[in-house]
Amino acid sequence: MSPTIWFAPWKPGPADHPAPGADPGGGVVVSVTGFAPHRPWTALGVNVAGIALRRSWQDVEGAVGLWLWSVLDPLNPRSGSVSVWRDEKDLRGFVARPDHLRIMRAYRHRGDLRSTTWQTDHFDRDATHAAARSLIAGWCAQPVRRG
Repeated sequence: MSPTIWFAPWKPGPADHPAPGADPGGGVVVSVTGFAPHRPWTALGVNVAGIALRRSWQDVEGAVGLWLWSVLDPLNPRSGSVSVWRDEKDLRGFVARPDHLRIMRAYRHRGDLRSTTWQTDHFDRDATHAAARSLIAGWCAQPVRRG
């Protein structure tokens, strides 16, 4: 039986509303990340950190939007994000932000991180969500190394 994947509601970023005359479904970069902690109690801190980043999402340059996701399995919790960006440069800018780097450094040795990125010429929110859900379900079906 596959685990239930819970998604927080879509959180729009400043690039969610295109400039007048721009293609509302134009091209984007999608980044999907997942974290599987070595020890279940680490999951709480990771989730709190993700929620803190989400609070300022509307101020993140080039962010189209974000879904946070979680698998609430007490022995095998997992969580991550599906973020949508105007372009690769904006994604790299976010990854290099001090608040993001601080979180990554704090948790990098406490679990296994997976990520993938793809580009699309036309952003379809429902199709992106479905593709990300399928990818995350595959990740969650794989065993996690326990340290």
